[in-house]
Amino acid sequence: MTTPALLPLSGRRIPPLNLGPPSFPHHRATLRLSEKFILLLILSAFITLCFGAFFFLPDSSKHKRFDLGLEDVLIPHVDAGKGAKNPGVFLIHGPDEHRHREEEERLRNKIRADHEKALEEAKEKLRKSREEIRAEIQTEKNKVVQEMKIKENKPLPPVPIPNLVGISGGDPEDNDIREKREKIKEMMKHAWDNYRTYGWGHNELRPIARKGHSPNIFGSSQMGATIVDALDTLYIMGLHAEFLDGQRWIEDNLDFSVNSEVSVFEVNIRFIGGLLAAYYLSGEEIFKIKAVQLAEKLLPAFNTPTGIPWAMVNLKSGVGRNWGWASAGSSILAEFGTLHMEFIHLSYLTGDLIYYKKVMHIRKLLQKMDRPNGLYPNYLNPRTGRWGQYHTSVGGLGDSFYEYLLKAWLMSDKTDHEARKMYDDAIEAIEKHLIKKSRGGLVFIGEWKNGHLEKKMGHLACFAGGMFALGADGSRTDKAGHYLELGAEIARTCHESYDRTALKLGPESFKFDGAVEAVAVRQAEKYYILRPEVIETYWYLWRFTHDPRYRQWGWEAALAIEKYCRVSGGFSGVKDVYSSTPTHDDVQQSFFLAETLKKFSPMQKVTSFSWLPVLRWLPLSPACVILAGC
Repeated sequence: MTTPALLPLSGRRIPPLNLGPPSFPHHRATLRLSEKFILLLILSAFITLCFGAFFFLPDSSKHKRFDLGLEDVLIPHVDAGKGAKNPGVFLIHGPDEHRHREEEERLRNKIRADHEKALEEAKEKLRKSREEIRAEIQTEKNKVVQEMKIKENKPLPPVPIPNLVGISGGDPEDNDIREKREKIKEMMKHAWDNYRTYGWGHNELRPIARKGHSPNIFGSSQMGATIVDALDTLYIMGLHAEFLDGQRWIEDNLDFSVNSEVSVFEVNIRFIGGLLAAYYLSGEEIFKIKAVQLAEKLLPAFNTPTGIPWAMVNLKSGVGRNWGWASAGSSILAEFGTLHMEFIHLSYLTGDLIYYKKVMHIRKLLQKMDRPNGLYPNYLNPRTGRWGQYHTSVGGLGDSFYEYLLKAWLMSDKTDHEARKMYDDAIEAIEKHLIKKSRGGLVFIGEWKNGHLEKKMGHLACFAGGMFALGADGSRTDKAGHYLELGAEIARTCHESYDRTALKLGPESFKFDGAVEAVAVRQAEKYYILRPEVIETYWYLWRFTHDPRYRQWGWEAALAIEKYCRVSGGFSGVKDVYSSTPTHDDVQQSFFLAETLKKFSPMQKVTSFSWLPVLRWLPLSPACVILAGC
C-alpha cells in the first residue's frame, strides 16, 4: 500500500505515462480563448444578478426606523378596525398585512392615474397658442393673489382673553426699591428711545454707529425685531405711549411676505412669542392676526421626511435648510424643541389643530428614541431621524428644550404629565452625568461630548438655576428641597463668574480646570452681549426664597451694565469683561429689552401676586411676560 501524498503534485516529478494510440476518435480537450471569455461573461452576469438581488430584499434598517416613531411619515397606516385587540392603533405588519399591501397598491394606482392626467393636461397646453397660455397663467396668478388676500383678511375666531393676574401691582412702599425700579425703567426708555431714533424698523440697533443692524437669523429684511420683542416689557413697565408706537408700526409695516430666509427658532420666540404676549396683555387683535400670519409662513419648515423642522426657512418660497455647521445637516434640539408653547397657543386661538399636531409629533418621536445615558444629544438629522454628534449641553444648543418641557406642564395647570415625565427623566440624567462640584466647591453644569465630560459652563446654562427652582414643586420622590438647593448652588456659581471679572459682568463661558474656576480662558469666550440668563435665575430664587442676596446680586449687575455697557446711543455689549477699559461690540440686542431689563424690574418690586394662573395662558418664550415666570 502506498502512502497518501502530503505535498501538492505540482511539486513532485512524475514520469509521463505512455498510453499508446487512442482507441476512440480525437476531440479537443480545451476551449478556445474566445469561448472561455464568453463563458466567463455569462458566469459573471449570473453572479452579479444573484448578488444584486440582495438589494431588493426587505431592509432591516427600515424596521429600525419604525422604532424611532416615524411610521406616520414613512409608510401609510391602516386602522386596526373595530374587531382588533387594540382599537385606535395602526397596523404595519401582522395578520392584516394584506390590507396594508392593498392600501399601497391603491396609492400606486392613484399616483399612476395622476401622472397620466398630468401628461394629458400638458398635451392640451401644448396645443394652445402662446397668447392663450400667457392669458391662462395671468388668470391663475390673479386667482392666487385674490385667495391670499381673502385668507389674510379672514377674521380669526373670537377667543375670550384671560383675566391676567399681577400685571399692575402698584408702587412699592420702600423709597429705595422705588428708586431702583425707576432706574430700570429709565434704562429701558434709553434703549427704546435710541432705537426709535436711529434704528426704527430695523431688527436691532448699532448704538455707537447710530444706525440699524440685522443679524443673519432675521434674514435680509427689516422686520422690526426689537419692536415686536420689546412690546410686553413696555406694557408691563407702563410705557404705554411707546407701546402704541410699536403697535402702529406693526399695523402699517410688519409684512411676512418677503423673500427672506429666517431662523425658525428665533422668529418663533421673538416674533410669535412677542406678538402673543402683546395680545394677551392688551387684547389688540392685530397682534393675534400677525402671529398667525407668521406661523403659516413657518409651517413649510416641517416638510421633512421625519417632521423635525429645518432650522431656516424662506418666508416667501417655503424652502428650508439647516445650518452648515450643525453635525452633517442636523436640526438642533434647542431650536425644534422650543416651539411647543407658542404653537399650542396658536391652535387655541385659531381652532386649527395643525400647530398642535406639528409639535406633538416632535414630542412623540423624541419619546421613542434611544438616548445615550438618558441624555438628549443636541443634534438630530431631519432626514434620517437619527442623532448626530453625541454632544449634550444645558447651555447653547440644548437649553430651552428642557425649559419648555417644564413650562408646558405648568401652562397646562400641571395636567400635561407626559411633559413632566420627560422633564424629570432628562433632569435626572443631567444631574447624574453633567452636574459636578469643583475643587473650590462650586457646582457647575458641564457638557457631554462623545463620552467625555467637558468642564465648561456657558452663560446660557445659567438659566438652569431658575429652572430647577421652578420645577422643584412637583418633582419626584419629594425632592423639592433638593432641587431648590441645586438651583441656589447654580446661582452662586454664575454669580462667581460675574464677580471674578473686572467689569462684574459674566463671560460667555467659563471653565473649571485645576486652579481655574468660573473664569473664561479663551479670548473668544470673554465677551458679554447683554444676556439675561443669570438675571433670570436671580429673579426666580428671589421670588421663591425672598433671600435678599439675589436682589442685591441683580442690582449689582444692573449697575455694571449701566456703567460699562451704556453709550449715548443705547446699550452695547463688551468684548472682554476682564479688561477695565472694555471695547464695545456696537450691538444692542433685541433680547436686552425683551428679557434682561424685564427680569431686572420685578426684583425691585415687592407687590405680592399669584402668578401660577397666568402660566395657563401666556406663551412662556424668551419674549414672554416676566410675571408668568419666564
